[in-house]
Amino acid sequence: MINTKITIILSLLFALLAIGCSSSNPPSVPLSNFSPEIVNNIDAFSFQITNGENITTTVEYSWENTGTQATIDHSTTTTAGTASIVIFDADSAQVYTNGLVASANEPTTVGTAGTWKIRVSFVNYSGTANFRLQKL
Repeated sequence: MINTKITIILSLLFALLAIGCSSSNPPSVPLSNFSPEIVNNIDAFSFQITNGENITTTVEYSWENTGTQATIDHSTTTTAGTASIVIFDADSAQVYTNGLVASANEPTTVGTAGTWKIRVSFVNYSGTANFRLQKL
């Protein structure tokens, strides 16, 4: 009886050790070439990376918009890969989605004022990404 309990306990310990030593997720590698410059003020937000190389990541920011709409001013130079932006209003409704482009000034759809979410995604991206949001 005691030997059976010891065997069960040892089996569980080995199983826990095996689980703890294996990982299906690779270790996180810092993106040394990704250090965005962010200005996050009420009713005005700007994002810029300069000379990024081979960036694959998604970042999300909270932004306070006291209005129900915003304009997005693009100024991005892409040399490889893709970059995109998705914006959600305070009710988590999507109010804008697009790739980051060289030149554009576009409005969001009407949303709910409050804390908006800005999601920026890069896939194998190289270049200079720059955009600005402002309350409309």
